[in-house]
Amino acid sequence: MARKQVPLRLDPAVYDAIARWAGDEARSTNAQIEMMLRDQLRRAGRLPKNIGEIPKPGRPKEQP
Repeated sequence: MARKQVPLRLDPAVYDAIARWAGDEARSTNAQIEMMLRDQLRRAGRLPKNIGEIPKPGRPKEQP
């Protein structure tokens, strides 16, 4: 699936807080932001039904 690239301007303190949270959950900062956005869309009832789940945090398991 192609990913949309979006430039994003954040307050440095907000970015640092997100980066720390991402590190705590073994995610990249980008993945953490996407997780947060998806969570808010789901709560608001605006997440499209054809959107898959967010992958679990951490490195994907190697395929044998």
